[in-house]
Amino acid sequence: MSRLARPTDNRVIGGVCAALARRFGTSPTTMRVVFVASCLLPGPQFLLYIALWILFPSEGRVRTSAW
Repeated sequence: MSRLARPTDNRVIGGVCAALARRFGTSPTTMRVVFVASCLLPGPQFLLYIALWILFPSEGRVRTSAW
């Protein structure tokens, strides 16, 4: 499984959907459609997106260890 980091390519807003798509092995477009569809339901989807945007590091800032 890959590490959660916002990619530098294939971003639309913050790269959160692209990072989740890479992690779960699906396309970023599918993840974006799922997110937009979830926004039709009640809940804190936008707050979750912003929190993940803050928590997921950008791909250029992630260090890979030799372990």
